[in-house]
Amino acid sequence: QVHLVESGGGLVQPGGSLRLSCVASGFPFSSTPMRWVRRAPGKDIEWLSNIISEDTYTSYADSVKGRFTISRDNAKNTLYLQMNNLKPEDTAMYYCETGDGINRGQGTQVTVSS
Repeated sequence: QVHLVESGGGLVQPGGSLRLSCVASGFPFSSTPMRWVRRAPGKDIEWLSNIISEDTYTSYADSVKGRFTISRDNAKNTLYLQMNNLKPEDTAMYYCETGDGINRGQGTQVTVSS
């Protein structure tokens, strides 16, 4: 059974940083593309970033390019999202997903506010 557990969210001031983690189990993580998405209050799910199995190719939404960095540690079955220079509009529930979008974790809340 696929299991994805996000953590690392919290309250941060504008300009601050957070690192989200997603621990995966129940599938061959090291060979599975992964992605991060988010849902802000009252808005649709927004795709943020993809990473292929070997950390050699990543892609980002324009809204986070240059501020967020996706990475993975296949030895730990863990996906990361380093978020820098956070803005109030980054406030949302953040989810990791398998690259096909079929499996999603329970999410971790990020709130950016002074």
